[in-house]
Amino acid sequence: MTLMAVALLAAGTYGLRLCGPVLRARTEISARTEQLLADAATVLLCALVATSALMEGQGPAGWARPAGVLAGAALAWCRAPFLVTVLGAAAVTAGLRWAGVT
Repeated sequence: MTLMAVALLAAGTYGLRLCGPVLRARTEISARTEQLLADAATVLLCALVATSALMEGQGPAGWARPAGVLAGAALAWCRAPFLVTVLGAAAVTAGLRWAGVT
């Protein structure tokens, strides 16, 4: 039964992925709709980052994690390399936690 469920989910996923290229030639999507879809993806990613940065379980995450995310965002805004951005955010979070800020 489990193998059948996995095979069914795999077929459904493949079918959905195949619909994009197949239906793209048959439908016209306006430039405005394409822009709205791109903006929706950005908003969804920002909401995920905000939820992960600010919440831990059922309560707030404290101050260290949001400060690290803010430091990472600032480094990314300044177009720092990815490794520098990640290490900078981790260093800020670790430094604040080491100093006793939760």
